[in-house]
Amino acid sequence: MMEVRIFQSPLQKIAFKQQFYRIAIYATVIILTIANVLHAQKILIPMDLKQTDHLKAYGIAYWALTKNIDVDWLLNFRSGSFMLDGLEIVVKECRIRGVYFEELSGAQASHIYAEIQDENNNMDAIRLEKAPRIAVYVPPNFLPWDDAVTLAMEYAEIHYDKVWDDGVVEDTLIKYDWIHLHHEDFTGQYGKFYAQFANTPWYVEQQALYEKEAKQLGYKKVSDMKKEVARKIKEYVAAGGFMFAMCSATDAFDIALASENIDICDIMYDGDPPDLNPQKKLDYSKCLAFENFTLEKNPMVYEYSDIDIPPSPIAPSVINQETDYFTLFEFSAKSDPVPTMLTQDHANIIKGFMGQTTNFKKSLIKKHVTILAEKEGTEEVRYIHGNFGRGTFTFYGGHDPEDYQHAVGDPPTDLNLHKNSPGYRLILNNILFPAAKKKQQKT
Repeated sequence: MMEVRIFQSPLQKIAFKQQFYRIAIYATVIILTIANVLHAQKILIPMDLKQTDHLKAYGIAYWALTKNIDVDWLLNFRSGSFMLDGLEIVVKECRIRGVYFEELSGAQASHIYAEIQDENNNMDAIRLEKAPRIAVYVPPNFLPWDDAVTLAMEYAEIHYDKVWDDGVVEDTLIKYDWIHLHHEDFTGQYGKFYAQFANTPWYVEQQALYEKEAKQLGYKKVSDMKKEVARKIKEYVAAGGFMFAMCSATDAFDIALASENIDICDIMYDGDPPDLNPQKKLDYSKCLAFENFTLEKNPMVYEYSDIDIPPSPIAPSVINQETDYFTLFEFSAKSDPVPTMLTQDHANIIKGFMGQTTNFKKSLIKKHVTILAEKEGTEEVRYIHGNFGRGTFTFYGGHDPEDYQHAVGDPPTDLNLHKNSPGYRLILNNILFPAAKKKQQKT
């Protein structure tokens, strides 16, 4: 019987072994590739109640954009989470800042994206392209804790530049994508603090500073300078800028625009009496958000107009802090991504907080403006957004979301104690909003 030999020669044995090793190597490469795909390909920063520091999470998203790292804002997925590439530097940065994150395999990330794109789910994924260039309009003697927005950016480690009247008048705003208006009085009435603070050192110093600034820029009055600043900011928005304002900067801005060629300031503010009947001369068509409002002409009353509701002097006596809440509206993530971005939060009922301008009277808001949050069953609107030209504006009533009745000279809010603040999250939504792909921004 003939014996069958598999290897006819030593050379054939060597060839077989080499082929075996090649197959083994290829198989190992395939297995490792599959393992890498299934390993942490994405990092999810959830923004639901599992998040340890909601405010610093926005800072991580902004930081990633400065490093050219892709960021997807997952609207309505776990309260507006962020998805980033699974890079070790992202993991390290989250750990340093105390931000909760989850490492996802490629399969897990794909499952989330599929869930978001399902037409039956009110969700969407918005790609954030680049870190917005941010400016804050603040006076030279400003301190970060004077303003909730700058306080939030300092805490979240988001970079911003400071600009003031001279910079705005000289058109430096073209360098920026987004501007926040400090709690400023654009009417030239110094916040209408005269009755309470006319003789205090800070008020006297502020008036002298503003008058000096106006004179240096060639204006006869502070009110003339402030109206020009308001016009310049309006032009900035029309050209494609994003503007965000809180508290008194909201209604004072529109009042300044409406009274462009009218003197509404009494003698203690600008040295001469106001027009005899300024109310009839207001031009509401120049306003961004409000119309048909009535001026408060008494210089001793701490209020600009009837836009603010309830009026500041009586607010403490008519509002119960324990029951003061406002409700966020829900929008379609796929068809209305902008208002959806601006209302991302882990709570839809937010505790109220006061300011010189606390809420906006609904009947005085222009019809094209989108209401983002209101106090249900009342005329009180807290949060609005609108388009003007190629840009947008967003107004948020109140002074500090974690200091119910902030007064002049009060100590700064410690955001280490409020790192999961729903009210502050609304501010930070606005800072990231300009980073979204422009083709997806529609209202």
